Amino acid sequence: MKDVQSREDTRGVKIQQVGVAGVVIPIEVKDKNKGYQSTVGTFDISVELPADRKGTHMSRFIEYIQTLDEPLSIQMLTMTILPEIKNKLEAEKGMISVGFPYFVDVEAPVSKKTSKLQVYVTFSVYDEDAFLTVDVPVTTLCPCSKEISEYGAHNQRGHVSICIKADGWVWIEELIEIANKSASCAIYPLLKRSDEKSVTETAYNNPRFVEDVAREAALLLDRHPQISKYNVVSVNHESIHNHNAFACVEGGDEDEQV
Repeated sequence: MKDVQSREDTRGVKIQQVGVAGVVIPIEVKDKNKGYQSTVGTFDISVELPADRKGTHMSRFIEYIQTLDEPLSIQMLTMTILPEIKNKLEAEKGMISVGFPYFVDVEAPVSKKTSKLQVYVTFSVYDEDAFLTVDVPVTTLCPCSKEISEYGAHNQRGHVSICIKADGWVWIEELIEIANKSASCAIYPLLKRSDEKSVTETAYNNPRFVEDVAREAALLLDRHPQISKYNVVSVNHESIHNHNAFACVEGGDEDEQV
């Protein structure tokens, strides 16, 4: 059959990214405690298209990722998957991103009941640059509200999004722990009354502005030996305002980019 995509294009315009987006397939991901876990990944994949080529072969993207049969990691995307995609599409540059829900077992502070907390994770690779992003729900309690009120203080659920570029292996679970430590209190899907009392008092004794959360996360990321660059976004879904509050901190090596 005629290969229209491989025909010459005479307009002289190079396309930086062309590919497929929103491709959803079941995947397995590296898990620190269990080896791997099954989840659902949403893929965006693209390659650079030379100015003299009419189009890329979209079916090859789908054909390749449908054959993935081992747990994914940033290293696998960087060292194996993206190079093979670029080879199949005869491209010099490429990009692949996969986002997925990831579940961790959390233990309630008093009852010790175990439940599964969902976070959202994204692996992104742009040629040689690889990024891991983890979005974690947290609880914060307002220091100002606590200071000015005769009793009580307003608190809210928020989330901490941490994007890193690393020089070595960094577990998803490590970034979840950093997010939790930066907030007033962690989120627990399952709480008995004794646990509810504990988390309420923990947050009250550990008030954090959205700025505090971002700064605390940055300090913890600075101490991690494998993380070369990071971006932290802390968001509070305000309980007494009709808007959200956010703060962003970037850090790491000056020559690196996130």
